[in-house]
Amino acid sequence: MRGKRIDANQNEVVAALRKLGFSVAITSMVGKGFPDLVVGKNGTNWLFELKDGNKTPSQKKLTPDEQKFFDGWRGQINKVDSLDEILAIVN
Repeated sequence: MRGKRIDANQNEVVAALRKLGFSVAITSMVGKGFPDLVVGKNGTNWLFELKDGNKTPSQKKLTPDEQKFFDGWRGQINKVDSLDEILAIVN
């Protein structure tokens, strides 16, 4: 079985978040549309679907499984392209 490809910016974003004191669980391998990252700090958790900001808008679209997850999730979840977008949401 082949593993899910990670976005080119994922390692950099994860390292930066951890350096800023966030807990980060990489969950891209869960599949079935589950978001790529679970980020936590000060008792709050966020779900993020990370896309590569250098790709075209059509390449950054949610997959059908991701869209289904987004549509059915009743909590916080965001599609983001960069560390800056994540920090704007968590701060």
